Amino acid sequence: MQVSKWGDSLAVRLPKALVEKMGLRAGDELEIVDVAERTLVVHKEDRRKAALERLASLNWSLPPDYKFDRDEANER
Repeated sequence: MQVSKWGDSLAVRLPKALVEKMGLRAGDELEIVDVAERTLVVHKEDRRKAALERLASLNWSLPPDYKFDRDEANER
């Protein structure tokens, strides 16, 4: 892979095969967990899944007559 300049940072393009193998999508977050002999060890964070699991562990229940109203939720 070639390292490219991206603003004040550096970036690399990930090959399609690697993207598919890791199940990556635009917006996913990666964490570099180790560097050894010019090799990066990367961990894919699934923050959305982790957040949903934390919410599920709270065992909350909504009232039976609850109805979500998107417009009401987005009022400012």
